[in-house]
Amino acid sequence: MHPEKWLTMPQANQQGMVYVAEFTSWEKTIPPLLTLAGLDKHLANQDLPILIKPNLVEALAPPITTPVGLVAALVQYLRTITDAPILIGEGCGSIAYETGHAYDKLGYTAMAEELRVELIDLNHADLVRLSSKRCRRWPEIHLPRIVFACFLLSVPVLKAHSLAGVTLTMKNMMGLAPPSHYQQGGSWKKSAFHSGIQEAIADLNRYRAPDFTLLDASVGMPEAHLWGPACDPPVNRLAAAYDPVAMDAHGAGLLKKKWQDIKHINLVNNELGRAAPLTIVNA
Repeated sequence: MHPEKWLTMPQANQQGMVYVAEFTSWEKTIPPLLTLAGLDKHLANQDLPILIKPNLVEALAPPITTPVGLVAALVQYLRTITDAPILIGEGCGSIAYETGHAYDKLGYTAMAEELRVELIDLNHADLVRLSSKRCRRWPEIHLPRIVFACFLLSVPVLKAHSLAGVTLTMKNMMGLAPPSHYQQGGSWKKSAFHSGIQEAIADLNRYRAPDFTLLDASVGMPEAHLWGPACDPPVNRLAAAYDPVAMDAHGAGLLKKKWQDIKHINLVNNELGRAAPLTIVNA
């Protein structure tokens, strides 16, 4: 496995570009937004399976986690534009239970059965070992083999984070990290990431950033990722992008934070994408 294959920026015409729509419902908002982003044409040019990566860090209801209705509407849209297999993959962070419990409690198991979609626990997936001289926090990393054989579609929620500043699409990639290597005796299945978290997130995305992001900013959490109030009024937006750096810069702004104050965005700006200037395309 050659990690440099994945250490590339989005296509030039997508750098710094974010597509935004006012949220009305999953079924009404998602198809025109993703068509505006050209996802139908983009997927027509590749035949890899599509792996949808929600944020199910704990078995807690939205807006802490990605709503099952959003993912169901996304699956249904994808089936209108591609015949590629569709998978849903997550590796939850709780030390008390496995990802399957989150799938069950949050409605993903029932949805997957209804829509005939395979659910994958990335915490127990077959792994590959990668190394890169460009990465100082993780000069070597272990990640699920499957994420390098799929079109990786990240579906995070809009949230602040006490350590990372924000948890958007790049931090959503922490669900890929296997507890067998990154729990390291902590009280959370990815505890090793808490040490040097900004550099850890940046390096993780240098190995595998999402290919496309659909951000749930229908509500938003302005103070923390597992507790605290929701945004009042709700942000009431969905956003889409091929550029993960642009997406996180935009999401930070929706939370009234400056992306320049979020170190992991700074570390990969103009490397994995472009945080500024942003081009916002409204649906």
